[in-house]
Parts: sequence; C-alpha cells; structure tokens
Amino acid sequence: MSVNVAVVGATGAVGELMRKVLIERHFPVKSIKFLASEKSAGKTVEFAGKSYPVEAIRPEAFAGIQIVLSSTPSSVSKEYSPIAAKAGAIVVDNSSAWRMDPDCPLVVPEVNPEQLHNIKKGIVANPNCVAIPLCVALKPLHDLARVKRVVVATYQSSSGKGAKGLIDFDAQVKAWALGAPVPAPTAHRAQLAGNVITLDWALDPNGFTEEENKVINETRKIMGDSSIGVCPTCVRVPVKIAHSEAITVEFHKPLSVADARAALARAPGIVFMDETKGEVPQPIHAEGSDHTFVGRVRQDPSCPNALCLWVVADNLRKGAASNAVQCAEELVMRGIVSSSGKP
Repeated sequence: MSVNVAVVGATGAVGELMRKVLIERHFPVKSIKFLASEKSAGKTVEFAGKSYPVEAIRPEAFAGIQIVLSSTPSSVSKEYSPIAAKAGAIVVDNSSAWRMDPDCPLVVPEVNPEQLHNIKKGIVANPNCVAIPLCVALKPLHDLARVKRVVVATYQSSSGKGAKGLIDFDAQVKAWALGAPVPAPTAHRAQLAGNVITLDWALDPNGFTEEENKVINETRKIMGDSSIGVCPTCVRVPVKIAHSEAITVEFHKPLSVADARAALARAPGIVFMDETKGEVPQPIHAEGSDHTFVGRVRQDPSCPNALCLWVVADNLRKGAASNAVQCAEELVMRGIVSSSGKP
C-alpha cells in the first residue's frame, strides 16, 4: 500500500536526510509534500528526481496526509502535531515534545515495534539520538539475562547541533589546524576543536544535564522496564557525524561474553565488529549507515554479572531520520495506517 506523506521541517538537516532515506529505503510514497517555517516557504527541494515547493506549516496542509515525518523544535511540534493527528495522519515526531507522554509510544523498531499498536494521540515519538542505539544494543542482551543497570558515557558529534553545529565546528577546526585564534562558538557551548565539552551546562538538582535525563527516562520507556538503573555522562567530542557510547551493563543473572557476542551478531539492526579480528566500531564506519555498530564486548572485571560494550551509530540517520522512516515502514507493514489515514 502506498501512502500520502508530509515531511515537516523539510529544509533542516534531519528533514533533508528524511527525504534521502525515504528514497533509499523505497518507502511506498503515493504523494508527498514538504513543509517548513514561513522563512523557508517558497524554496524548492528535490525528491526522486522531481522538484517540489516548500509550503508553510499550516493546519490545512495536513488534509489527506496519512503519515507525517516531523523534525521541528518542540514548540512547533506541540502546536502542529496534534493538528496533523486530528486531520487523520499519524505523526512520527523527532522532537522531545512527546517522548515521555504516556499516550505516545516511544519506538525503536528493532526493540519495541509492538508499541505502534497503541497510538492514542496519533503521535509516535522518535527517541533521543543516544537512547536509540543504546537500546538497539541492549535489547538482545536484555532478552537473555534482563538488564539491571546501565552506565554509559557518550561521545557525541558536532552534528548533534544540526547544520549550525557543523558550520561552527568546521570554522573552529580550520583555525585550530592553522594555529590561528579559534573563533568564538556559535552553536556549541564552548570551543569544540581540540576539546571535549559537557553537552549542556544546565544541571538539575542532582547535577545531571537535560541530555542525560533524556537518556535515563527514554531508555526505561523504550525497554519497557522502569526498574532499570541508568547512569549517563554525555559529552560532545570533535567529530562531525556519529555518536559513540561506552556502555557497562549489569544483568540480573550472569551472561557470558560468548553468548552476548552471538546474540549481538544475529540481532536486527546491528553490525557486530569482532575485536579479535582487528575490528572496532568507529564513527567513520557508522556515518551514512542505518545500522548500530557494536564491538569490544568484554567481561566487567569488577562485577560478575556485567559486560562492557562499545557502540557507534550515525546520529542523524539511525539516531533521527532513519529511525523515523523505519517507524513509518512498520506503520504501513502492520496495517496501522489505512487508506483513509489512522484507524
């Protein structure tokens, strides 16, 4: 079945990738339109060899649309996603606006696709770019030994701040490489070239940042287990694309390295890299891929029921655009989207 699609935030970094991923994955598009802010209205975008005008986001633009792929600021999503849903569409939203809403499923197709049968508000939330690959890696292990606690340190790329982040980083790197004064940051919190910075400086009463709290709350919701302990430390590193994660996972019962490696190697969405063969996941491997790269599986020497992993994924694709398109694919494949929109 082909469906009518709207891409909201079509001119942004993730919106551009959504267009690309829809084509690459041969998504069954019947018709498509591209929406953005008034500032971008009137521009044109390319899709499948054709040129399309960018329309301003407005309520009437959602008439007849069955699936909306949205990547906008949370404030915009809070205003327009319910309007699109009321018009009959199912919205797959990439902002943080709906992720912890109990009536909006938070979905990673390799982990909890069954939640797509429980869309009460007509909105599916696309998770945080750290939580997605984290849960993809945890799922096959959770099925074997049930995750008790996760400690994760992230190494997040400059593209996590979108196109502005990449422009900012490029300007810094050019100056830094020449030994010239590094320009003041315009997108990042501090100088990123030759540096590592805490992702956010706004701390909660316990000292955790907004990004870290997203990882805590979203991981529990995606995994469907609020008892899982999650302790993240999120930082930005001087890499253009792809986030990396150093993960220590404690289980409720022992899980051997051999069994974990075997489970990861056969799990959907994972490219397992064998360090005994000189293979270690790197951002350059993950860039441009929809897969989650996992390697360096080893026993935690401090805890008999724990393993350590190294995980890398393209934050713009699997961490955002591709996961959203995969959710849309599941909606079509499972018959959740009907010819007249949502059931």
